[in-house]
Amino acid sequence: MTGKDLLFALSSAKGVSGYESDIVPLLTETFEPLVDEAQVDKLGNLIMLRKGNGPEPRPKIMLAAHMDEIGLIITGYEDGGFLRFASVGGIDQRVLLAQEVVVHGQKDLVGVIGAKPPHIQEPGEQDKTVKMEDLFIDVGLGDAELAKLVSVGNMVTLAQQPVGLLNERSAGKAMDDRAGVVVMYLCLENLAKLSHMADVYVVATVQEEVGLRGATVSTYGIVPDIGIAIDVGHGDIPGVPESDTLPLGKGSGIAIGPQVHPQLYDRLTKVAKEWNIPYAIEPNTTPRGTDAFAIQITQGGIPTALVSLPLRYMHTPVETLEWPDLTAAARLLAMFICAVDSDFVEGLQCY
Repeated sequence: MTGKDLLFALSSAKGVSGYESDIVPLLTETFEPLVDEAQVDKLGNLIMLRKGNGPEPRPKIMLAAHMDEIGLIITGYEDGGFLRFASVGGIDQRVLLAQEVVVHGQKDLVGVIGAKPPHIQEPGEQDKTVKMEDLFIDVGLGDAELAKLVSVGNMVTLAQQPVGLLNERSAGKAMDDRAGVVVMYLCLENLAKLSHMADVYVVATVQEEVGLRGATVSTYGIVPDIGIAIDVGHGDIPGVPESDTLPLGKGSGIAIGPQVHPQLYDRLTKVAKEWNIPYAIEPNTTPRGTDAFAIQITQGGIPTALVSLPLRYMHTPVETLEWPDLTAAARLLAMFICAVDSDFVEGLQCY
């Protein structure tokens, strides 16, 4: 499977926060030739290890990208075969109206999200965003049959399939952050051709969208010397200040801010310059929102960095990215890992 094949397969897969287990077999099989060990912890994180070739004890580097996606959860029924729902993670309710979805009940059911047509709306309703509590899912079944197949608590995913756009761009659901998982795969492909001293722990984390839970648990178990989160940043679009976005096609963002160890930032930017790897600087004033926060504050504190993939239309069904940004991020991480030795790690103890 190529990296692009993996990206499309992951975008198509279901894995709402807390229910990511269907993704694990695909990742385990795909990553197997590139790692020495793989295990799933009690929370569901997939933790894989590629051993370094340095003398023991080797430095430990953890790469983390979350494999969960935002979605919906069934909360109740309405007469006539309609389903009520709530969000799991920060889904944008403005984009839900008229979306196709898949309800994961006793079997997968394709449905649509409906609301009152404009013809029968009250005066002024057309000028307002439809609230989530006023939306419903229609799978085409009557009350009795629906109750047999769908239960309160069943998960719902958006039915959007990934599509290829021009200029090596792709759009689809769950690119946040399965594109980050693909970057870890590409990084390991690079490392397979190189020599690195450090042990590399590659973690596909769970439940990031509902509170960074997977990264918290997995980091506590690994206790790495260095942690690097790979996530997405806001891609450039009209109407948003350049200072708040990352340009597509110019490489990944290297974050700088309170959650980033300054020596890791310096080394990442140095490696990028040495190897002519494109990158952008991403000022990040709040540590929350990515696995980097959870990694940083684990146990006695972990020196942490954040690499961000430019992504347009975040938390919608058409998240859009550019493939060369993923390959640039993977190469940056691989060359950084090759530059890490015990002396560098020991120098990270103090800010």
